[in-house]
Amino acid sequence: MPIEDDIKQKILSETATIDWKSLERFYASGSVIWVDGHLDLVDIALKFIKDDNQSIEKLLISGEIAKLNKKIAKDWQQTNPELWATVVSPWVLVQLRLPS
Repeated sequence: MPIEDDIKQKILSETATIDWKSLERFYASGSVIWVDGHLDLVDIALKFIKDDNQSIEKLLISGEIAKLNKKIAKDWQQTNPELWATVVSPWVLVQLRLPS
């Protein structure tokens, strides 16, 4: 799908590394969604953009995505890791950057 490819390219161009301290205010407002490291962050963002509620619900149920919990937030506050992030308003999707 050319249009879907264009959307994915746009998401990819808007995906960046960010440290936790820069995301804390978004967490405080409840808008941070954690994405498991084995998932493709751009693909998950595309599901949000497309309002693919069925896929999103399955990911929530499986625990592969979730509103960021206090335990992870506290750990990230201590370690200030580098994260991948992209915005799909009103959400900020984040993923712990795995070592390359």
